[in-house]
Amino acid sequence: VQLVESGGGSVQTGGSLSLSCQVSGYDYIAICLGWFRQAPGKEREGVAGLDTDGSTNYADFVGGRFTISRDRAKITLYLQMHSLKPEDTAVYYCAAMTTWCLESWLLEAPRYSSWGQGTQVTVS
Repeated sequence: VQLVESGGGSVQTGGSLSLSCQVSGYDYIAICLGWFRQAPGKEREGVAGLDTDGSTNYADFVGGRFTISRDRAKITLYLQMHSLKPEDTAVYYCAAMTTWCLESWLLEAPRYSSWGQGTQVTVS
């Protein structure tokens, strides 16, 4: 599975950004997908995930500010982020799990076998 993120950038506190992840090399419908982030000096953490049935799981820190979705026609995963805070500054990665998955697995990085190169999000 190949994953290519785009859409990162710099934004002021309270602003919005939308990330995209182009998925290829696998049956898009048959995989579980997630967004993760890693800030300098911190471990990679799960942000949001989407399973094959369309169920979602969000990290507590999201607090209703982000929405994960996918466009099956475009084979693209999205993360819409609103009310951004400086602590949201990180490199954001999309990831794919090419197996059946439980909703509870969606935020667990070791479960994922394929990763994108990451896109920087800076909130100031």
